[in-house]
Parts: sequence; C-alpha cells; structure tokens
Amino acid sequence: MPPHKVDRVESTAADRFEAGRARLASLAYRLLGSAADAEDIVQDAYLRWHAADRERIEVPEAWLTKVVTNLCLDRLRSAPVRRERAAGAWMPEPLLDGDPMLGPAETFEQRESVSLAVLTLMERLSPVERAVYVLREAFSYPHSEIAAILDVSESASQQHAHRARRRVAAARRGGGEVDPESARRVLEEFLAAASSGRTERLVALLTDDATAVSDGAGLFRTLRRYETPERVATLMRNAVKPTPAKRRLVGGSPTFHIGRVNGRPAVLAVLEDRIVGAAAFEISDGKVAALHGVAAPERLARLTAAWRRHTPGAPPIGRW
Repeated sequence: MPPHKVDRVESTAADRFEAGRARLASLAYRLLGSAADAEDIVQDAYLRWHAADRERIEVPEAWLTKVVTNLCLDRLRSAPVRRERAAGAWMPEPLLDGDPMLGPAETFEQRESVSLAVLTLMERLSPVERAVYVLREAFSYPHSEIAAILDVSESASQQHAHRARRRVAAARRGGGEVDPESARRVLEEFLAAASSGRTERLVALLTDDATAVSDGAGLFRTLRRYETPERVATLMRNAVKPTPAKRRLVGGSPTFHIGRVNGRPAVLAVLEDRIVGAAAFEISDGKVAALHGVAAPERLARLTAAWRRHTPGAPPIGRW
C-alpha cells in the first residue's frame, strides 16, 4: 500500500478510536474506581487497536469494549490490586461533576452506578459481577452482548446481574436522588451545625441508620467506618472544627465549598486552589444518610485539576 494511503488508514483508525475514547474511559473508571488506572487501560487498548488486523473487526465499538473490559478484569484480578483492596484501605477516586470520565448520566441507573457509595459497594462483588453490573446498569448492554464480551453464557450474565444488584441494594444508604437546591440547603445546615461544635445539632440532621466512611487522609492502614449518628456527628464536627494540628497537616486554613462529586452533593475543603478533602453525601428525606470522605492527596489530583477550571460560589465556611 502506498505510504500516503497507509497514513490515511492509520489516521482514520486513530480518529475512530478517539471518537469512543471518553466512553471507554468512563467504562474503565466505573470498573476500577481510579481515573489514573482508567487512563492507563484506555491507552493500552489503543495500542492493541493500533496493532490489530482491523479489517477483521466487524464492530469496532464492541471489540474495544471487550478489550477494555477484560483489561480491567485482569487488573482487578492481579495480585497487587487484590492485596491493596483486601487490606481495606481502598476508596474510589472522586471526580467533579462535569468530568467526561463520569460518562453517561441520562438515567438514574447511570448516575447511581458512578456514585462513590456504589463504587465502594462494588468492592463486595467479584470482578465478573462488577463487569456485568456496570455494562448492564450504566451502559444498557443486553445480556447477549455482555455474555459475548465476558465469554460467559447469557444465563450466567443474568445471574451475575441479579446477584450484583441484590448485594448493592442490600447495603445502600440514602433514598435516591435529591434536587440540587434541596441538597445544598441540607449541606449548608449540616456545615453550620458542624462548625458550631454542637454534636446534638448534627445528630438531628442524620438518619437513624446514618453511616460514614473515611480514608483518614491516607494516614491509616484501613478505612475508618462510623456506624451510628453520634459517631458520624463527631467525625464531621472534628473535621470542620479548626485546630493548629489540622492547619499544620494541610498546610494552612482551607475554605469549605458545596459542590457535586460523582453525581452527589459534596463538601469540598479548598486550600488556595487545591482540594485537600472531599465528602460526598447521600441524602434521604431531608437528612444525611451516608457520607464518603476522601483526603488522601493521591486520590484528589484529578479533582483538584477540575476545580482549578471551575468557578465556585461563595463558601459557606470562609476559613478555619
């Protein structure tokens, strides 16, 4: 083939891949819970696409979906990843709403599948259950196509989906979606109560079965879990209450903003132009049912980059 035709074919192949890159990245992020890992997987898929005999690939989207899904499964099954996640210190990487890696958000199921709560709960699933759940709930693939992607029978795909939905639903907190204005009012009231230092005010804003999960800024070997309203209230009061030790830890006095992370209302602690902490909230009947707090710096890099392109409103809490 003449060089100019080769160049044209390669350019067309690259363009076709780039047209689907965002979808592939959002698939990989949902499967892995890490934006950095998702980018690595997509780049690996591109190299495989570039090296493949593309004339034999009938449906490029299906081929690439299968490659990305199975690369993610290989990573989830790898010994280092299994050790890290089995140790109980893993949490998903939060993303600011509007990040293209969050992917499709037209339906409740799509938005639900990318919340920090569900990404954390998916750790209870096997890699195959996780893949079936994501492909079905977030991307609406029929079981016949999921079976082909994962090399399982259609009935096995249906069984994996049933088990995955049941396990996620059994552990969920929160009553579903809340309109942004109502959520903001709840979080403003919650922040005011936390900054007042009065635990009883916070408890009144929590559901009876409220829970919290925190990565403890990466300072502990396992996640910190809080199972009662009193303990959750104490956690938030201590998180918002300023102390010299906390200022030294984060390098100054952050402001607290309200935003949206992974499709959920969130409180963001911002120091200058850097996110130093994020907590995503699940709200039910006007009260906080669950929150997921992330403060380990390595989990906040992409969130910080997005925040720097963001124009925030006035913070409910100006400075510590």
